[in-house]
Amino acid sequence: MHNALHQLGEYTLLMKKSLSLPTRWNMFFKQLIREIYKLGVDSIWIVIIISVFIGTVIALQISLNVTSPLIPKFTIGYTTREIILLEFSSSIMCLILAGKVGSSISSEIGTMRVTEQIDAMEIMGVNSANFLIMPKIIGLMLFIPVLVIFSMFTGILGGVAASHFGNGMTFSSFEFGLQYYFNVFYVSYSIIKAVIYAFIIASIASYFGYNVKGGSLEVGKASTNAVVISSVMILMADVILTNIMLM
Repeated sequence: MHNALHQLGEYTLLMKKSLSLPTRWNMFFKQLIREIYKLGVDSIWIVIIISVFIGTVIALQISLNVTSPLIPKFTIGYTTREIILLEFSSSIMCLILAGKVGSSISSEIGTMRVTEQIDAMEIMGVNSANFLIMPKIIGLMLFIPVLVIFSMFTGILGGVAASHFGNGMTFSSFEFGLQYYFNVFYVSYSIIKAVIYAFIIASIASYFGYNVKGGSLEVGKASTNAVVISSVMILMADVILTNIMLM
């Protein structure tokens, strides 16, 4: 308990130091563009591939389990859409990104810590936390809505593909289910959740990397801790946000 409170205090102080106004805006924007490309654009393909296959599997699983003649076939398309919009494209996709992006951030900053590059920045009077961490947090938060939209679109495309060869499904009924009682707010809800998850991933990974002590072995441990803790925090935030925004 004492250790957890100590880490929470360190995390809060680091975020306060990181999220201050940059002293050199031109350097900040250069770093921001670099981080958007590295953390966001490089993640597009894995988001597309996973979303297509998961969308296909969701539609197939639902079609295999909807066997009652009392349940209309368009329920398959409707349920697939709701699962993808409400949970998969925000929460589940961000859990996957926590593994890819979170470990990358933690390893990068942790390596800079153990090779004393961060110490050199501090000696030169540079706010190393602001210079290294803030562009990563802002960059991921800015680009995460793009990844969510890609995930929604390709996930539903996967469901559409499943409707052409799935048992008991037809494209027309699946299409009707996709349009049935469509709530535009669910898209906004998913994007808002993902933006908050992006802050959780980037900030927690940065904290563990920034506070590495020791050598390369500790960098690996920090990367693992960053993924585990950020995943747990995403799940906790999912419960809280669902109660706040949908209840």
